[in-house]
Amino acid sequence: MALLGLTVSAGVAFAANDEEDAPAASAVPNIYLDLRTTYATIPAGTLGLGFGNTSLSAAFQALAVRRSTTLPTGLPAAKAIAVDLPMTVDVSDRVSLYGGVSGSTTDIAGGWSSFNITSWNIGVQADLHQQNGGRIPTITLQSTLTQSVPNEPGMTNSFNNILEFDYALDEDETRGWLVGVQYTTATVASPFASIRPNTVLYAGGYYQWPSNWKFTGRFGVQSFGGAQLAGRTLAEPFTQPILRLDLDRMDDNDNRLFGITAQIAWMPAPSYQVTLRTPLYAVRN
Repeated sequence: MALLGLTVSAGVAFAANDEEDAPAASAVPNIYLDLRTTYATIPAGTLGLGFGNTSLSAAFQALAVRRSTTLPTGLPAAKAIAVDLPMTVDVSDRVSLYGGVSGSTTDIAGGWSSFNITSWNIGVQADLHQQNGGRIPTITLQSTLTQSVPNEPGMTNSFNNILEFDYALDEDETRGWLVGVQYTTATVASPFASIRPNTVLYAGGYYQWPSNWKFTGRFGVQSFGGAQLAGRTLAEPFTQPILRLDLDRMDDNDNRLFGITAQIAWMPAPSYQVTLRTPLYAVRN
């Protein structure tokens, strides 16, 4: 609630600095629950990594550390379902703030666990520069802090940063090229455990049809430094390809109405992930 009050006030302040001929509706920010439901398969010996799925990764990392003493041969293959509930406020067309909780259930060679709240997160996405018909691409930075729950030994904190360059090929920005990097660090509330950073370098592109359906593809390389507990390897280091495909339904003002994401990440065995995005708007400009 404090975040919501702060961002609404900030939205009014941003609007006050706009040109006098700006639409009056721009003074009220978009406010919505960016509901995301993810199903993922996680191969043996890894931690559920990939593009931007810090809540799923944090939950599985914490579970892996807590249960590792009972697993004689490392981490088994698993399946997981995660639901992310971040309340999002588009302060302006440049800045969005979000924060919320995530819940998940996992199947680790023995049936599905009960569904529980497994992490909370808070973050910001900001356009550091907007192309607006120029030659310099739009530069976007997204930073997310995620902490697993409950707060006990084995708890993990992760800090995920994505820097992306978007070069539009037309004035309406309906098609273009993408280049970016994602860097994730994680810490464990245990003096005997460590998780090395994860880096993704990628390139891709997008196309939006007149019907407002938008397709985006990203292909890159993911490099993970591995994870250890008391001198024992929980997850091996790897450098492998990763592919993400997004199909979104937008409105005339580029607000997302529906989205589906498919991801394949080799770790080195393939991990499959499907995410449905169904934002629930309280205010939509």
